[in-house]
Amino acid sequence: SILGRMPGDNWQRFANLRAYYGFMFGHPGKKLMFMGSEFGQEREWNHDTSLDWHLLDQPMHRGVQTLVRDLNALYRRLPALHELDCNASGFEWLVSDDSDRGVFAWMRKGHPGRTQCLVVANFTPNVYHDYSIHVPFAGDWREVLNTDSAHYGGSNVGNGDALRTSSGAVPELSLTIPPLAVMFLVPDVK
Repeated sequence: SILGRMPGDNWQRFANLRAYYGFMFGHPGKKLMFMGSEFGQEREWNHDTSLDWHLLDQPMHRGVQTLVRDLNALYRRLPALHELDCNASGFEWLVSDDSDRGVFAWMRKGHPGRTQCLVVANFTPNVYHDYSIHVPFAGDWREVLNTDSAHYGGSNVGNGDALRTSSGAVPELSLTIPPLAVMFLVPDVK
């Protein structure tokens, strides 16, 4: 099981699992999950027995299932996450060299005129406040999914309402980045 391979205490294992699923859905490539992974089954799938559906009685497992449902819905709703999946023009690195903080950020793009999506991943248990990322659009942005949401069993660190880019030659967002989490943000087009 994927959860069974995650390091740390129980909170970190589930946070890592949620972050991994956020990373997988935000990164180019086809998505693959094995039976039971959608709710964090502890043991390997066995074709001779049923899945451990009883785990859904536990909030952390229910949170993983809810996250996978919401990631699937976001994937369908935002063409940027799938339209140019096999084309280099559908992906742009924004932060790829912050090894000190374990943060990565990239843009996913669909066909011209479609909403783009900023994906920010933090693979450390640290929270980062006022983390600046240059973005291609000035104006308002909003967080559309955060794997650290309390809704999924996380610590609920995030950005809440709309964010506005700083004024300047290059638009920049100042973010609060949650621990062991992935956030999806889109420009707020009116």
